[in-house]
Amino acid sequence: MRYFVVFLFALLSFSAFAQNTSAPEKVSGIILNEATLQPVSGASIININRVKGVTGDDRGNFTIEASVNDTLHISFVGYQSVRVRVTNDWIKFKNVTKILLQEKAYTLEEVIISKYNLTGYLQIDSKLAPVRENYRYSISGLNIGYEGGDNSPNSFKKIVSSMFNPADLLHNIFGKKPQEMRRLKEMKKDDTVRNALAEKYDRETLAALLGVSKDDIADILERCNYSEEFIKSANDLQIMDAISGCYEEYKALNRSN
Repeated sequence: MRYFVVFLFALLSFSAFAQNTSAPEKVSGIILNEATLQPVSGASIININRVKGVTGDDRGNFTIEASVNDTLHISFVGYQSVRVRVTNDWIKFKNVTKILLQEKAYTLEEVIISKYNLTGYLQIDSKLAPVRENYRYSISGLNIGYEGGDNSPNSFKKIVSSMFNPADLLHNIFGKKPQEMRRLKEMKKDDTVRNALAEKYDRETLAALLGVSKDDIADILERCNYSEEFIKSANDLQIMDAISGCYEEYKALNRSN
């Protein structure tokens, strides 16, 4: 009887090990234009839970690793991004699920005429036109950079306060979101994710991956002393690298305290 129990235990252990080492499940789908039902080629499909991504082919087809209840973030330039939850039936029956993307409606923004009276002569107008510059400062003894300039009027105050206790500045940002910020490393490893972020400026995909809002992203960058000009003009990949660099500085300071 004792040998039978040992054998049964070994069999169950082997079965559990085999299940743990089995290949991950995959789901397939096709991305279509909601209005025309034509394929949308080149869409980005990112599994937020696994921080892995793929790109749809010319016919809108894709296959990606996923588990039940994983969330897929589908996006493409000119379309509204959507999130799709992976269901048990999708995995079990290997269905090719149709996912519809809706085109964005763009409206023209109001045009404001500048107060500067330009003459049409380059040599003269180059002196009349305003030039805004942002500078990156560094402080001896601190491995942290700070941006200043016309768009960062409070940069000097932030530099001085951070110099006395730089850990407090970053702890208020990252201390409350350690799990989300640790995912930055995984995001940087996946080429599809990086390529998708490099083409975006709306912060939607980045916010979904980090589990934060767009306002949180702007707040993080502001507290890391990036200029308003950078926050508005950088693409999502540059924003991700900026947040990642700030987070690494936070971890280094946190270990030294």
